[in-house]
Amino acid sequence: MVSMKKGSSFSGKSKSNSKSKRYVRSHLKSANSSSVSRKGKKSGNRMSGKDVSQTKGQKRYASNEKDYIFWCMECNVPLLDKKCDICGKEGKKIDLSQPADVRFCSPYERKVLHDISIHEFGADPLGDRIMLLNKMPGDDKTDEVIVDSLVFGILRFDMQKMDYAFEPSVQGAHILLKNTEKKAIVLKKNSRHLNGKKINFDLVESISDDIRENDIVLIRSGNLTGFGVSLCDAKDASSVNGPVLRVRKIDSQIFSLNPNVPAMDDVIAANVSHIRKIGKNAMNTIKGIANQKEYRDLPVNVSFSGGKDSLVVLDLTMSALGKRDVRAFFLNTGIEFPETVEFARKFCKNSNIELIEKSAVSDFWDNVDAFGPPAKDFRWCCKICKLAPANEAIEECLEKSPTCITVDGKRRYESFSRARISTSENNPFVPGQLNIFPIKDWKAIEVWLYIYWRQLDYNPLYDSGFERVGCYLCPAALSAEYERVKELHPELYEKWNDFLFHWAKKNGLSESFIEHGLWRWKELPPKMVKLCEKLGISTSASETGSEFSVNMTSGMSPCKAGGYTIEASIHGFSMQKTRDVMNILGKTVFSEELGLLLVCEGSSTIKIFSSGNLVVNSDTKDSADSVFAETSRQLLKAHRCTGCGICIKACPVNAITIDGGHVRIGESCIRCGKCTGSCVVLRYENKL
Repeated sequence: MVSMKKGSSFSGKSKSNSKSKRYVRSHLKSANSSSVSRKGKKSGNRMSGKDVSQTKGQKRYASNEKDYIFWCMECNVPLLDKKCDICGKEGKKIDLSQPADVRFCSPYERKVLHDISIHEFGADPLGDRIMLLNKMPGDDKTDEVIVDSLVFGILRFDMQKMDYAFEPSVQGAHILLKNTEKKAIVLKKNSRHLNGKKINFDLVESISDDIRENDIVLIRSGNLTGFGVSLCDAKDASSVNGPVLRVRKIDSQIFSLNPNVPAMDDVIAANVSHIRKIGKNAMNTIKGIANQKEYRDLPVNVSFSGGKDSLVVLDLTMSALGKRDVRAFFLNTGIEFPETVEFARKFCKNSNIELIEKSAVSDFWDNVDAFGPPAKDFRWCCKICKLAPANEAIEECLEKSPTCITVDGKRRYESFSRARISTSENNPFVPGQLNIFPIKDWKAIEVWLYIYWRQLDYNPLYDSGFERVGCYLCPAALSAEYERVKELHPELYEKWNDFLFHWAKKNGLSESFIEHGLWRWKELPPKMVKLCEKLGISTSASETGSEFSVNMTSGMSPCKAGGYTIEASIHGFSMQKTRDVMNILGKTVFSEELGLLLVCEGSSTIKIFSSGNLVVNSDTKDSADSVFAETSRQLLKAHRCTGCGICIKACPVNAITIDGGHVRIGESCIRCGKCTGSCVVLRYENKL
């Protein structure tokens, strides 16, 4: 059991403890239906800042309604509840850009911001202040920087330059102008409205000689301060026939940093009642489910990845269940960071927790030549490296008990796919497994405050600039993080990059395609298509893949658990198109992490993997054959859809739309089959 640290109990008065110790376009499938060509030769289908001040009108995610925190102006610390535990005063509300999963700035990120500030502006006024980063939409890693209740600016990883860049807000520009004269332009006082305007040199009073074209610059005009973009080098400004500056934003507000510079101890002390409250609630969730009559004699397993969220639920579970049999499940994919494997083993050993470590039988490197690089929308690696060992661990658990209870650290703020997770649910992909999500409503800052308060050791990768600590070559990782792999583990980076360059060359793609991280998508999103256009990177490959088809691989076979199974492979396959139509067959559940779509239709199940594998299971031969046939028909409809729209008129409940030329069937579908009967593609399926 993890013992409670003195002064860190869930009840009674406590002081915060000492400061914590560390603060492809479609890349080709084996069967790709797109036609491709070498750079400069197109063939077939082509793959396809906001202001940083507090935003009001921005689109909200309905599930993440708590898009704000508070800030105690007296103690100068962030608050998770309205009232400060130190001074008792109410804090100022700070609105956050969605998804509002705010966190503390890591030592590495602090150094990045310091280096940019010194290099670009010749000053770093922030020093060692408490600094929060709030993730926001962008091409790659993009964060609002919040200091002393002010949104200081945006720190982002520039996918064109493949390096970090910083853009101050009006508040940040005002503070920087108090500390530097670099990258500064002073405008003559005038009555013009300046926000968003281009400025000619005749309105410039002075310009610092270090300014280059496209630099972010600080602007002063009378009592106004702000920031903008230089449209030329300072040395050429006087001779430019046209605008020399574009003003982004400028106003007359006055901002200053708080003279009080608190430490992490103070942040913990100001929030200790909130940490206790959410900790108790999470423990009650675990106890309330695990101690139910049908579960109280069963072992409890914690899904332990070596990351911060699973670390917290492991500590909460040990604290909640006392001497009960609690084990940690660690899935070693074989492509984990060495730090993660070492941390998981060391933490469990030091905490006297049984660690069940499972590894994949089939190695990632044994399969990558056949499948190609995994992608955000093609996670074949999860099936091989995660799902197989996870199922093995669960099956071992189910041999001893009817249900396998697993406590999991998933949080709804992490992604769209996790936004609707429940407190507990039966795993639709693994019958017999009951998952408990006790911290599903926690923000990242709450996770970290709990870790600091409990003085838990944590994975050192978080201090090195990683938001997530999964597989080191995971396509879901950010380019900013992958660049850190190059610095921290050059041998791992080199091995993967060598494969990627070889794969790109074989498929007629440039090295730039790899260098800019474009291998991480099978079908490039619009923002990456635009990036390619800006950089002149071809997204066309040189081989022509096969046409769409569904081919049986094992035929009808009896299943160990009962019933019958048919396995097949889908060629020319798109998971998105498949997901768009499968509501017509039954209730669907999609796991982005596993790249798995599950469809339940009566007593039958249909599993479709992003690798193109299809598994149909039913209780009788005839039923399995019928479900497989209908699944194949719907796959054909999805992939051969002409966008004619006949099915829209046939649907009695308006559940069908055509999006991008392809059919989409919504959750309101009543499965009457009228759209199937009207489909031109299916009418002539014997010829297709």
